[in-house]
Amino acid sequence: MDLKIVGGTIITAEKTFRADIGITDGKIEKIAAVLSDEAEKVIEAGGYYILPGGIDVHTHFELPFGGTVSSDDFFTGSVAAACGGTTTIIDFAVQQKDKSLKESLALWRQKAEGKAVIDYGFHLVLTEVNEEILNELPDLVESGISSFKLFMAYKNIFMVDDETLFSVLSKAREIGALVMVHAENGGIIDLLIKKFLSEGKTEPLYHALSRPPELEEEATNRAIMLAQLTGAPLYIVHLSCAGALEQVKKTRARRQSVFAETCPQYLTLSVDNYSEPASENELVTGFAGAKYVMSPPLRGKHNQTHLWQGLAEGNLQVVSSDHCSFNWKGQKELGRDNFSLIPNGVPGVETRLYLLYSEGVCKNKITLNKLVDIWATAPAKIFGLYPQKGTVAERSDADLVIFNPNKKFVLRANKLHQNVDYCPYEGWEIRGAISQVLARGKVIVKDNSFTGRCGDGEFLPRHEFEAAQILSV
Repeated sequence: MDLKIVGGTIITAEKTFRADIGITDGKIEKIAAVLSDEAEKVIEAGGYYILPGGIDVHTHFELPFGGTVSSDDFFTGSVAAACGGTTTIIDFAVQQKDKSLKESLALWRQKAEGKAVIDYGFHLVLTEVNEEILNELPDLVESGISSFKLFMAYKNIFMVDDETLFSVLSKAREIGALVMVHAENGGIIDLLIKKFLSEGKTEPLYHALSRPPELEEEATNRAIMLAQLTGAPLYIVHLSCAGALEQVKKTRARRQSVFAETCPQYLTLSVDNYSEPASENELVTGFAGAKYVMSPPLRGKHNQTHLWQGLAEGNLQVVSSDHCSFNWKGQKELGRDNFSLIPNGVPGVETRLYLLYSEGVCKNKITLNKLVDIWATAPAKIFGLYPQKGTVAERSDADLVIFNPNKKFVLRANKLHQNVDYCPYEGWEIRGAISQVLARGKVIVKDNSFTGRCGDGEFLPRHEFEAAQILSV
């Protein structure tokens, strides 16, 4: 046996129990109340929780967008993920104009190979769909790319029409793929953006006001109806408001296969952040809110209660980061005079677990077992990685987080590993800290220091979407 972790309390989505863990060749070999087997190395974990390594199914590393490129590449982004307890990410490969889907995917794999420090997979973003593209999808599923994302927003950039969405949903139903949608009404958003700019309303707050929650609710319902017509499963990304959640809740009540994620920023931040006071380093009053420009935007605080409840009740299944980092200085500043030119996205791949535990578990909004479910187990099941990933079980990969539930610290951008010049949660006091992170049985993080190696992450081909696999999700 290569390694034993002794004395810890194991937390899974279903149960909590004290046990020892034996690891051999990167896999969990044995779990027992007491392991008497000899091991080359022993980690004492008394008083600590043992969680499965997190699975973040929504990251954007090295993404070209808005005239710039997101500031975390697959090395810095995956190091930050690891330091936040995430041991698997699924990033988005974007369809390239005049290239096949296979060629587009190859570009993203080149970005990750030799850089990623944790295991990774890809969704494929579809922006232009014809019969030839639809015919490529079965081979992609065979190769382990079993999820495709379409945008109902970002007109003239990523947005597809309803005909395209319906066609992809129909094909996905045939081939065992899962369609993911960014659900906002892009046409009306485009009109509102033009209206505000024509009135001289250029500040970051108008990013939120141009994307009201009603347009997210409408698009969510429209996507659900199209999925119902085709019989295809559907996954709503970064759901942010009570109205959209209500559409998902009603749909799941009638047993339609619809799943949804939210993100820590929608659980903890609000539209008020767009009016954040200027800092001493700010040159233009009113631009601090650019740090929080993302789509969908932050919502009114009352939505947070509904989202936490949605997680607790199982109507939201996943919390992902939607990590898309742009520096406030030099990148977000591209939109100083025009909110529509601010690159959309916030950092968060490193802070996901801390916020879920400190703001969720410690404040009795979710249980510890529910945290594990939304953090690792449900994403693994929905996206074809379970039981290799997402749980603490014999024969699963030894991707583990040794977590101190009582330690307190303050979030500071200069103490994090994300390659970005701010933290949306600067100064927040956090309860609960990561002691060590293991990936395939190797310690890659210890006391907030990365100890792994560049390029050790492996590409993960994923299973087809199987409804039977996720009946309980």
